[in-house]
Amino acid sequence: MISKLIKLVEKAKTSMGTLDTARLFDIIEFQQQNFPQEVSLAGKSQGQWVKYSTQDYLDLGHRLASGLLKKGIRLGDKVAIISTTNRPEWNFTDLGVLLIGAVDVPIYPTITEREYAYILNDSESKMAFVSDLALYEKLQSIKAECPNLAEIYMFDEQEGVPHWKEVLNPDLDASILEVAPLKAAVKNTDLATLIYTSGTTGNPKGVMLSHKNISSNVLASSERLPITPGSRTLSFLPICHIFERMIIYLYAYKGANIYFAESLETVGDNMREVKPHIFTAVPRLLEKVYGRIMEKGKELKGIKKKLFYWAVSLGERFEYYGQNGWWYEFQLSIARKLIFSKWQEALGGEVQIAASGSAALSPRLNRIFNAAGIPIMEGFGLTETSPVISVNELKNRGVRFGTCGRPISNVQVKIAEDGEILCKGPNVMLGYYKKPELTAEVIDEDGWFHTGDIGELVDGEFLKITDRKKEIFKTSGGKYVAPQLMENAFKQSSIIEQIIVLGENKKHPAALIVPNFENLKDLCKEKGIKFESHVDATLEPRVIQLFQDEVDKYNKEFSHWEQVKKFKLLQEEWSIDGGELTPTLKLRRKKVYEKYMAQIEEMYAE
Repeated sequence: MISKLIKLVEKAKTSMGTLDTARLFDIIEFQQQNFPQEVSLAGKSQGQWVKYSTQDYLDLGHRLASGLLKKGIRLGDKVAIISTTNRPEWNFTDLGVLLIGAVDVPIYPTITEREYAYILNDSESKMAFVSDLALYEKLQSIKAECPNLAEIYMFDEQEGVPHWKEVLNPDLDASILEVAPLKAAVKNTDLATLIYTSGTTGNPKGVMLSHKNISSNVLASSERLPITPGSRTLSFLPICHIFERMIIYLYAYKGANIYFAESLETVGDNMREVKPHIFTAVPRLLEKVYGRIMEKGKELKGIKKKLFYWAVSLGERFEYYGQNGWWYEFQLSIARKLIFSKWQEALGGEVQIAASGSAALSPRLNRIFNAAGIPIMEGFGLTETSPVISVNELKNRGVRFGTCGRPISNVQVKIAEDGEILCKGPNVMLGYYKKPELTAEVIDEDGWFHTGDIGELVDGEFLKITDRKKEIFKTSGGKYVAPQLMENAFKQSSIIEQIIVLGENKKHPAALIVPNFENLKDLCKEKGIKFESHVDATLEPRVIQLFQDEVDKYNKEFSHWEQVKKFKLLQEEWSIDGGELTPTLKLRRKKVYEKYMAQIEEMYAE
């Protein structure tokens, strides 16, 4: 019996090939066999980096897998993982669950108790791992409503609270032997994870992703990102979201060293500590980074200030592959040495590439960062597509600003007659959990997934997103308006932080605008306008005129019927906690409409 189990272990170690038939846990085995790392994962504890080698990663995963078996977790059972920050324990739990053919259910930490109860019951999760006491108490408060949820373990140590290490089998050799036959039986077409999309309305849907869905995306996406064994990465986007989750597997596949930021607040400090070669971001974070840089630029004096704005102006015209000519490239080399080198230092000084996803990135902002020697490659995808459909790349003349790049190698893309983007490939989900009717609505009989996004293929190859199909509205005059396209244009203004364009069945488009109050305060000082508070500023006629001038400026980019005719300034920034943004920082339009109905009605009553 023992010899048979040992053979199973050896088979599991050598059956990976090129990962074409890989299960997700094979990726970690692949790293160990080809380029084992001393720092496969690293997280901070009490101010110190705690590092785990590839072998540590595998060992802890097997010990946890064995412990889960002893707790009664079996093939197909669901285990929830909830953490306020990314941390190595998340990965160990993920690995342990997958090794025995169970399914993990990553959940956003910021949702309500009602949403937790819904997801835990819908998924029938039998066990949950949480990061901290606040989450533990949150789940304990609804445990009685979740009949399947038997046990909750915590990553942080707290007296009287079950700790995740209690699940570990202390005997590594026994764990490996016990797990081996179960691991060998897992197929790459099996369900690996159940990810509940936050959704902009209604209850979240459980997206069923197989090992193959994600591993195929890892392989194809890795062709676009220049990562080599030992590259340092900093992870701070929520790992419960498929974008960061897939990237973490990609890092592991390429042998990168993954450092987890302590929190979003410490990302800047962690950047300077780790000096990452690569990281991922969403546009909202990049906008904030750019905003802070511009604030510092405004504080400069004399020639330094002139040089700063000269460099930014130069960046606005940036193109790759020498398209702007030798004189531009010469000026850019000076700008990078004198100005942009300081931007690079703020991100650790060694960034080679960054990937941006989840929402559209302003082409202007993208050009400036790339001009600064911080290559940001914008991509497109959804949870349902594991997630990447297309992404820009530095090689093969693969960067086209304003687009999401060419589709990755194993994904087909076509544009439907109504402009909707359709895709087909091994990355397309198995379906929505327990919702076959909803699955049939988005995956047609020929296997094409309907993304719900409107777009085009520029020059027949670069995918460009113009709007969400369901967000396009029609005015009372019968004209169609694509709000997202307009919002991205208006957000180029230094004094517009957030904006929503609306006007369904109305005579003209209107907008709710959240000012960038820091930049607005500086502009008011420059114009001699008194700025005492957010409320006072948004009611001051001269401030309103400043925004009218900005609206007029960007309105020129659109047809007459598309132009924003009325707007209201708001005093508070939209946030996840406020309910206006999803956990991936997308706008919840319905929530915004509901919350600001009085202001909207007032605009159209004027």
